[in-house]
Amino acid sequence: MRDLAETVDRAFAAALYAQDDAGLDTGASLLVADQGGWPGVGRELLARGEAYVRQGWERGWQPADVLRLVRRDLDERHLRITGDLIAAEARRYARLPARWGAAEVWWTGDEEYADRLAQRERADRFTLATAFLEVLRLLIRLPSIEPVGPLPGDPADALAEHAHIEPRMLGRIRALLAKAEATNFPEEAEALSAKAQELMARHTVDEALLAASGKGPAQVPGACRIGVEPPYEEAKAVLLDAVATANRCRAVWNSGFEFSTVVGFESDLEAVELLYTSLLVQGTAAMTRAEAAQRSGGRKRTKTFRQSFLLAYASRLGHRLAETAEHTATEAPDNLPALVARDVAVTSRAEEMFPRTTTTRLRGATDHAGWEDGTAAADRAHMGGRQKPLPR
Repeated sequence: MRDLAETVDRAFAAALYAQDDAGLDTGASLLVADQGGWPGVGRELLARGEAYVRQGWERGWQPADVLRLVRRDLDERHLRITGDLIAAEARRYARLPARWGAAEVWWTGDEEYADRLAQRERADRFTLATAFLEVLRLLIRLPSIEPVGPLPGDPADALAEHAHIEPRMLGRIRALLAKAEATNFPEEAEALSAKAQELMARHTVDEALLAASGKGPAQVPGACRIGVEPPYEEAKAVLLDAVATANRCRAVWNSGFEFSTVVGFESDLEAVELLYTSLLVQGTAAMTRAEAAQRSGGRKRTKTFRQSFLLAYASRLGHRLAETAEHTATEAPDNLPALVARDVAVTSRAEEMFPRTTTTRLRGATDHAGWEDGTAAADRAHMGGRQKPLPR
């Protein structure tokens, strides 16, 4: 056992801490040199990988964040291996935090993992050892980022109270947005999305009033991360910011790691996730239809068309969502103090998490037709119910 541990130590020293890839071959060769010891090597790699995964959690990362980074920098095999390590680490806990999303262990025992992995991947041991080392190298290089929730096993997580969107209402919202995404009729999509946003906004008001009266559970703002991935990540970040602001949350974009951190009360975070995902689906579908119309007119459209389309779509929806939020808040002036208190708590939490932020200069929209079509698509998808379109 000591020889195996020493071999793995030597492989790690060669492969994980070098600044280039030269040591990967050396490390992988050391791991597969003793063909009879492959099951033990797999068990040892799994155990050490679990420790590196836990180290990532302690630095503020969550499973979706790590998988997003692996997908960007490596490939599908590495993604599956990373999922295995996350599942192996997660099995230690009786309960996982919300949004943790770890897969289950699919192999029977850790001694069998290496052989089962080779069967699943249909790859030789050297290839698998190299892929494993590449995953571990990424994990140990994860920097510290702002934590957005408790770690697995944290006793405070079991005691925390969160006011989620009521299940029946959540089902209605999801059904409305699913229909809005499926229809090819803009007016129907608008009506369905507007109704979903209305349900979200009224739930926020009700929850704020309960908290102000002391009848609801004591709550504090939390946070979650939402992926903002290429292509057209700038336009997606603008759209997410608009949805977050309309739902009384704050969004901070990290372009380097392809996510935005959204700060707010739990039910509002749920609303942001649902609405942003739906509007992004609707916007992408509208962009595809607009491109087809452009091509049918004999005009070739490029990446600049799509970039301009989505920027216009996001910008326009920002105005529409802000208009809707203001309308809902002012329907009953007596509700305003409770909503203001909620806004102050969210702003304070966001400033505590991100005391220093910078402003990003977006790439301009250079395709006029793309901007016009994106604006029109946003008018069709707006959340404002019966409000008239804003002047262009």
